[in-house]
Amino acid sequence: MKTSSKYFTVLLAALALTPMLAQAHPNHGAASFANGLAHPLTGFDHLLAMVAVGLWAVQLGGRAVWTVPLTFVSVMTLGEVLGMSGMALPFVETGILASVLILGVLVAASVRLPLAVSTAVVGVFALVHGHAHGAEMPVNASGFVYALGFAGTTALLHLTGIGWGLAMKHFATTTVIRYTGGSIAALGVYLCLAA
Repeated sequence: MKTSSKYFTVLLAALALTPMLAQAHPNHGAASFANGLAHPLTGFDHLLAMVAVGLWAVQLGGRAVWTVPLTFVSVMTLGEVLGMSGMALPFVETGILASVLILGVLVAASVRLPLAVSTAVVGVFALVHGHAHGAEMPVNASGFVYALGFAGTTALLHLTGIGWGLAMKHFATTTVIRYTGGSIAALGVYLCLAA
């Protein structure tokens, strides 16, 4: 099987599973790992931002393909710890909504920033996403196990964005990536207005 066919197969599998995952809702009586896995999928804002991070990483190319998503997951985990500890962080909800809009615009405009700046941008957004989810953690959940599930699902959402971006580069056109970013930005505007 050619490499491009493998990418396409992985993309189709990821896209086929995404709607089922998006229907998941955390069951507060379930194990904390299951709560952690499901929680990122219960907010449309988180889904959009995570896919946008993957798409933007593909557009940036090179080391950014793995550095930008890895930075997001790492800093998000720090934010989660802050949220679980009860530490206040200003403008969390505003930051989450801004992340969807701004990341969508970055993808739509195909903005290429230096790697350090790109990781700083996603790091700020990761901190607020992690804080919100840490603060919402079920009381009976184990913080470490919950964080593993939460980080795992977030990484899978990043991979979905990366897979879509790579597939569009190989099988279609990078313009599709930009249109996807525009759609994410438009949904970000909607979320801001609906808040």
